[in-house]
Amino acid sequence: MKKLIETLKNCWKIEDLRTRILVTIAFVTIYRFGSFVVLPGINPAKLNEMREQTSTGLMSLLDMFSGGAFSNASIFALGIMPYISASIVMQLLAVAVPYFQKMQREGESGRKKIMWYTRVLTVFILLFQAPSYLMNLKMQSAGALASGLDWTMFMIPSTIILAAGSMFILWLGERITDKGIGNGISMIIMIGIVARFIPAFVQEITSRFTAITGGGLVMFIIEILILYAVVCAAIMLTQAVRRVPVQYAKRVERNGRQTMMGGARQYIPLKLFAANVMPIIFAQALMFIPIVLVSYTGDQSGWLVQNLMNHTSWLYNVIFAALIIAFTYFYTAITLNPTQMSEDMKRNNGFIPGIKPGKPTADFIEGVMSRLTLPGSLFIAFIAIMPVFARLLNVQDQFAQFFGGTSLLILVGVVIDTLQQVETHLTTRHYEGLLNAGHVRSQRGVSAY
Repeated sequence: MKKLIETLKNCWKIEDLRTRILVTIAFVTIYRFGSFVVLPGINPAKLNEMREQTSTGLMSLLDMFSGGAFSNASIFALGIMPYISASIVMQLLAVAVPYFQKMQREGESGRKKIMWYTRVLTVFILLFQAPSYLMNLKMQSAGALASGLDWTMFMIPSTIILAAGSMFILWLGERITDKGIGNGISMIIMIGIVARFIPAFVQEITSRFTAITGGGLVMFIIEILILYAVVCAAIMLTQAVRRVPVQYAKRVERNGRQTMMGGARQYIPLKLFAANVMPIIFAQALMFIPIVLVSYTGDQSGWLVQNLMNHTSWLYNVIFAALIIAFTYFYTAITLNPTQMSEDMKRNNGFIPGIKPGKPTADFIEGVMSRLTLPGSLFIAFIAIMPVFARLLNVQDQFAQFFGGTSLLILVGVVIDTLQQVETHLTTRHYEGLLNAGHVRSQRGVSAY
């Protein structure tokens, strides 16, 4: 605790870091305030059916990602997930379509073009998802609509408001990334999850101590111990690295001739889970597609639809785990380029001891990454589906989502990433931060081998 207080004091002493923290808090506050601003023509006191629909099942996850804005019929009801869906499409195009591949290789200018296309695609997705949300709202909570309300005149402006609300959230996320601390998009998702954690925690305590059977205090303590173990496992997973040694040679003149002599040795930290939380976010975004389709058709009677809408079904979790594994490989491949790393080492007179420069080095790095990615993706997929096992212990549905699952993995990943950025600001100004104390090791990591 003393270390934490000292770190907070150091953060406040650094003007740039203090400003970034305050900016982040301000933007997050704006986001949370907007989550309670209800669409015009909606009576928030009559949304009980909508809140009941989002209390369980896949809808509860969607509501959690929006920080409760979905069940509140808020102007931010669609949240940031349409942008995530657009990002998935654009990253797939960047791999499969030569035009976007070339754009991706253009550096900063190419990145800006891809970002522009992503925003345009986000708007198109919003214009599709907003009407589906409004139709679901009408089916679930028709009584919440103002009496005498013309549906067409309500649909058009509300679609525009919902689309504008999501684009405003995207703007807030970008401002947090540029002016604040952490990745803004991930931060907004995390804040929505945190907003649901406390009510879920209180609900779980109440259910355990009021239940006639179920273990009461003993079962609650067991739950907390399991949750603590899962958090520790998630932290170790996100920090585990394999350090590949790289020997750098230097040119020395001897007898009028240039020769290469051994120089400094450095290490390339290859993370066990290099893709971080993005595969989980991407996979979860795809699993929300059935909700949109059902909103248009209104038919939930089919076996396939019912299982895809139920996040505790075996079919849902098998598909979810497979998507996480696939996206982990995909995101690792586009994040780390072994060929580029090999060329950079060769250009700087570096080599991996025992490995020839060039293609053999690239193949070696690719092999190491493959061996790291497989267990990492399997482990992260297992943690992601752990809420199903928590339900077997009669854990309340909303609290079970924090036993592993998407929510916990995002929380751990975003918190660690934010702490690492704070640590960078502190160490560059010769202050000691939390990470130096051993809570999270961003540089050395935990050996994966």
